[in-house]
Amino acid sequence: MKSFILAFMFAALACCAARAQGNYEIQVYGADTVHPRTTMLELHSNFTGKGHPGDGHVLAATNHAEHETVEITQGITNWSELGFYIFTSEQSGLGVQWVGDHIRPRVRVPDSWHWPVGVSLSTEVGYQRALFSPDTWTWEIRPIVDKQKGRFYWAVNPALERTWHGPDVNLGIDFAPAVKVSWDFTKVVTGGVEYYADYGSITNIASLHNQQQQIFPAIDLNVSPDWEINFGVGVGPTAATDHWIVKGIIGHRFNWGRPSHAKLSSP
Repeated sequence: MKSFILAFMFAALACCAARAQGNYEIQVYGADTVHPRTTMLELHSNFTGKGHPGDGHVLAATNHAEHETVEITQGITNWSELGFYIFTSEQSGLGVQWVGDHIRPRVRVPDSWHWPVGVSLSTEVGYQRALFSPDTWTWEIRPIVDKQKGRFYWAVNPALERTWHGPDVNLGIDFAPAVKVSWDFTKVVTGGVEYYADYGSITNIASLHNQQQQIFPAIDLNVSPDWEINFGVGVGPTAATDHWIVKGIIGHRFNWGRPSHAKLSSP
């Protein structure tokens, strides 16, 4: 099993990927995977209060757009899962639109290896309509490292992205890191900061003006091991970034043949 996981990780890192999250799924991943016989159903709701005005009928605006994403993740083994996304957008003049779909297999280092940090690797491939993204087919490789130390938690996702079809094909590999740090203020309330960025091609980092960077003060509510609740308000300080976004994640684990009170790990 060890050789299989390591081979998968190295093969994936050798091929890497573009803009899988965007304003549809704004989340820093933790290293844990969903348990087998468990399905995680999440709704990602993101409203852009101040964003890109769009380009007529060529590219839809993000300004005042409501993005709803359904994420379904099925646990496969104790160290692997498979996720699927349905992206939608709603805004004035367009109504409710289907944007695209992605699929995301993920593996992690098993607990039996006793590594000092959590480590996993996801690969996400999918299609999005040209009206919402000129790069219609993309692939993302997302290494994930995290650690819980008492009340303090941190996670780093140095994602690599590549366009398969669209104007950014010639840019090669794109570097889009995400970072989260948080503190458990109580058993229920966790507060922290999430950071998302797109620095452009890994061989030719974009100028600060053209980089995408967003900072989200965020709150997690730990009401139950079966629920995931996250809210945040994001600020984009660079010209290439949507300037105000409100995001929320509500997720529930459905356990097939597992005790409902068992402590399960989040994706």
